[in-house]
Amino acid sequence: MDSDFFAIPVIDWQRLQDPGTKPHALTQLREAIFQVGFLYLTNHGLEDLILRTHGKLPELFDLPDEVKERCNMINSPSFVGYTRLGAETTASKTDWREQYDFGTPGLKQWTPQDPFWQRLEGESQYPDHPGAKDLVEEYIRESASLSQQFMRAVSECLSLPLPTFESFKGNMDRLKFVKYPPAAPGSQGVGPHKDSTGLFTFLSQDDIGGLQVLNKKGEWIDAPPIKGSLVVNIQQGFEAITGGICTATTHRVTAPVNRTRYSIPFFLGVRMDLTLAQLKESAKHIVERIPASDDRKKRAVDVPSEFLSPLYSCFGEAYLRNRILSHPDVGQKWYPELYERYSKEVLK
Repeated sequence: MDSDFFAIPVIDWQRLQDPGTKPHALTQLREAIFQVGFLYLTNHGLEDLILRTHGKLPELFDLPDEVKERCNMINSPSFVGYTRLGAETTASKTDWREQYDFGTPGLKQWTPQDPFWQRLEGESQYPDHPGAKDLVEEYIRESASLSQQFMRAVSECLSLPLPTFESFKGNMDRLKFVKYPPAAPGSQGVGPHKDSTGLFTFLSQDDIGGLQVLNKKGEWIDAPPIKGSLVVNIQQGFEAITGGICTATTHRVTAPVNRTRYSIPFFLGVRMDLTLAQLKESAKHIVERIPASDDRKKRAVDVPSEFLSPLYSCFGEAYLRNRILSHPDVGQKWYPELYERYSKEVLK
């Protein structure tokens, strides 16, 4: 295998379904998973839904401020709801984006007898706009189905039994609607990070561009829009489950200059109760069965992972830390003692 990448590979989902083309497509998928951690997925079947959803995004973000503020994330200990422009930080800098966060509907209500981090799995807040709730739930439902099929294809390309990763799947997947308004050249839309909410991310971009992926030499590689595609990337949960063989890749979004950019990321969730010890034990058995990668070098610039830190009892707590520091206003309201603690900790 090559030791680095300079473009994002394209995987045709239908070629993974066709017995005649599947072997070659699985090889392509394996190389993308091992070498890059990012890929474009085309012909996936969600094109019409994605087109409809992008068509609605300007309406949702153009709602009056008082309507958007009624579903502000500050109301939610689960960190779902509306985030106004400039209220989120990544890599200790302000992100220039406005967004709505949603989660899988119909989950069990949190009680004081449950672990504190279980509050992350809560009911969404929806903007008061006709059809918004139905559209969000349809998008989550269809994306969850595709993402779980994709996860089985990843198992197959790694020569593992198809259900290998299913026991790591969490209850709550997450969906964002994101708006990046025009900004000064070189501004941060969202800063360098690795996705930390679970297993895989499935991102729909519009036609503006701005997504960049970091290769091992420390070079930022553009991931320009491909019409109808989903950009899929490994999250830190999957990296941990595979013992670091399949690595999450650092990426960022530069703010647009002349036009507004919209994107729709869907995050396939991981089990909140996974402890580091359980993870290491599971990873040991999984890694033993994955054909060894020739490329084990770390990224040139790395981002610390709460997920792999012994400071936290389980993934739920690690993810809660991530949310508290990314949305400090919400963290201080609902978790003041944890905010005080986490804001002083330094990951090793």
